[in-house]
Amino acid sequence: MEISSPAFKQGERIPAKYTGEGADVSPALAWTGVPAGTKSFALVCDDPDAPVAEPWVHWVMWGIPPTATGLPEGVTKVARPKEVPGAMQGVNGFPKTGYNGPMPPKGHGPHRYFFKVYALDFVPGLPEKATKKDLLKAIGKQPLGSGELMGTYSR
Repeated sequence: MEISSPAFKQGERIPAKYTGEGADVSPALAWTGVPAGTKSFALVCDDPDAPVAEPWVHWVMWGIPPTATGLPEGVTKVARPKEVPGAMQGVNGFPKTGYNGPMPPKGHGPHRYFFKVYALDFVPGLPEKATKKDLLKAIGKQPLGSGELMGTYSR
């Protein structure tokens, strides 16, 4: 699968609008190359450069309908966002529901933010407060397909 965004290209700096220093809204995402048999999509955004033991989680979502070709900008920060009927958002590392954008420590250098989309042959039945770990456990080792978009940000 190929993941893209009108907000930034692969490897480019994420505009401040999508960070904790700006409006902190989620960027629009689009995907192509969806595998046959896809019944839902899931998404994780994380920062492996955060000064913590595991990548810092910025966004967790699942149950995205199989007809979706992406996500709009500014998905509401609630468990069941109206912009994506049927989808659920879990708890990120802050810990809050929905998207919270980049906000690396000042002077820590550029961090990488990976927006990973998974094509699944089922709809995960997870509770509202599910985390990235819960979602990845439900997905298992063999999603139908996946892709990622990486952007950078530093303060």
